[in-house]
Amino acid sequence: MDILSLFIIVPILTVIALVFSKGLERSRVVAMIGSIIQAGMAINLVFAYLKERAVNDDIMVFTKDVVWFKNFNIHYNIGVDGISVALLALTAIVVLAGVFISWKMKDLPKEFFISLIVLSLGVYGVFISIDLFTLFVFFEIAVIPMYLLIGIWGSGPREYSAMKLTLMLMGASAILLVGILGIYFNSNADGGPLTFNILDIAQVNIPIAAQKLFFPLVFVGFAVISALFPFHTWSPDGHASAPTAVSMLHAGVLMKLGGYGVFRVAMYLLPAGALHWSWFFIILAAFGVVYGAFAAIKQTDLKYINAYASVSHLGLVLFALLTLNKIAWNGAMIQSLSHGLLTALFFALIGMIYGRTHTRDVAKLGGMMKILPFIGAIYVITGLAYLGLPGFSGFVAEMNIFVGAFQQPDMFHRVLTIVVVSSIVVTAVYILRLVGKVMMGPLLINEVTDLPKATWYEKTGLLLLMIPVIAIGVVPFWLSDIIMESLEPFIQGVL
Repeated sequence: MDILSLFIIVPILTVIALVFSKGLERSRVVAMIGSIIQAGMAINLVFAYLKERAVNDDIMVFTKDVVWFKNFNIHYNIGVDGISVALLALTAIVVLAGVFISWKMKDLPKEFFISLIVLSLGVYGVFISIDLFTLFVFFEIAVIPMYLLIGIWGSGPREYSAMKLTLMLMGASAILLVGILGIYFNSNADGGPLTFNILDIAQVNIPIAAQKLFFPLVFVGFAVISALFPFHTWSPDGHASAPTAVSMLHAGVLMKLGGYGVFRVAMYLLPAGALHWSWFFIILAAFGVVYGAFAAIKQTDLKYINAYASVSHLGLVLFALLTLNKIAWNGAMIQSLSHGLLTALFFALIGMIYGRTHTRDVAKLGGMMKILPFIGAIYVITGLAYLGLPGFSGFVAEMNIFVGAFQQPDMFHRVLTIVVVSSIVVTAVYILRLVGKVMMGPLLINEVTDLPKATWYEKTGLLLLMIPVIAIGVVPFWLSDIIMESLEPFIQGVL
């Protein structure tokens, strides 16, 4: 069995085991074991990749190609580079942390964990796919469980939020499918057979007119799931209604598919289209970064604050990609990892606070550090990391993005970069306000003595996410080198 197919097989086996499990205890143990195995596979893949890369300079390694549907030349074609490996590791960490955070899920626990694992299966499939059609299939598998996870286990206007999310993302998927088919039917411009293979298509000179036509379709199709302005409105509502673990996977993993798809498909296969349209979409991305920050500062619900902050910080990924700069692209990939870890941390912490106080209203919260010291300390550290404090992953990502973007010599990119950098100030305002009010402020809850402390499984989930944040911030060069090496083939085709 090849090392990458295990990321498909193990989740499937975990789902099968969950189907035959009964009760909360057995379901969560099965989900935990399956997630631990996936995390172990991700760690093993990192070391195996480093070993393989030392002797193999192919664009993708650990490749496997099996004909799936011969008539349309569709293959189960998989492989990874350093970027894929990093995102696979992120997914495994967030999924495992989400299982621990959902340890006390009492409402249909088996069905909940099945939906969670199916979502992770789709995400794994996207990150290992080289065939465009296979990638699209896994993309859909990742999106569909969100409707159930929010509509069944969510809170508030959960049906509305689930339907809004599904309609927006499925609409974007329809646009994406048109773009992918446009690439497919132009993949024989040099006389070869039609193909969905990303690496083969990259060697084809797709007509400039076709690139200009299909780039916006592919870009928007992927970017909507990354909350591209003005298609972002599904995200805050989805976050606010989703249960804690689903919010973690939603922001920490699922939304990463957008930036990954833009980079792997839109930019790489349609470089002339990227050069033609980048000025337009970079304005939307920059506006989304600033808008998300100002929207976050106006919110009073902890989840909505984090949801809009997520829109702002994930907008930095799209902004960096559209600058068409090597250093900024490196920052975009690190930002994807950093955002995934930090946003998942925030949603986990918010879920813990809400589970104890039964409120997410900032005006009703205060003094959490005194009564929940562990949760409060992690919240403060996460907040400082989120606003870009040196020593954490956010600082490494943002420095690469801003330095790379400002390297563009034209005034247009430099002015937009200055506008985007201003979001750091706004981020500092709402993060420090939250820390001061919710964590350090006066106690506002009467039953303070009855609030339970953080449990072992909650601490485990938080530490699983916090350790990589610090590791990337303190020793970023190992990750940066892996990403830069993987960027080289794509840069040669676009820049």
